[in-house]
Amino acid sequence: RSPVRVLCGSNWSLVLQGQWMLEFYAPWCPACQQIESTWESFAKESEHLGVTVGKVDVTQEPGLSGRFFVTTLPTIYHANDGVFRRYRGSRTLEDLQGYILERKWEAVEPVAGWKSPSSIMMHGMAGLFHFSGWIRQIHNYLTGTLGIHVWVSYAIFILTTLLIGLFLGL
Repeated sequence: RSPVRVLCGSNWSLVLQGQWMLEFYAPWCPACQQIESTWESFAKESEHLGVTVGKVDVTQEPGLSGRFFVTTLPTIYHANDGVFRRYRGSRTLEDLQGYILERKWEAVEPVAGWKSPSSIMMHGMAGLFHFSGWIRQIHNYLTGTLGIHVWVSYAIFILTTLLIGLFLGL
């Protein structure tokens, strides 16, 4: 069993308490695959470091990747009692441990209030990413399962958008 905590939309708020290092990854990402064994080793050492190590699969959790505004993979965040900082250091075990032990995170500028994953703005961003994933699933169902041509699927989305706009009076 892996010592890395898997976070999802329903339990992500755990990172708001205590000290965390959180990796956003995708299974298909070569750079993410390279850091995987290091991240596992880091998690094994985490108890004596006083940090919880977690990970988020962005392919399964688009809402969380939106909430944390993940644009590159892998992305690593440090969280300390709800204050988030993006880790931009080397991805070696020694550097990850040093970041915690030497409290190097204190020298890193925290994520701005409105960009903080716990802010209302990022809550909306999470919803937008979740919605886009839902749209993609519908598109895949229409084109894959039902065999509808891609352009017909696009036309359905355009027509639906127009009808919703008309219905709302926009």
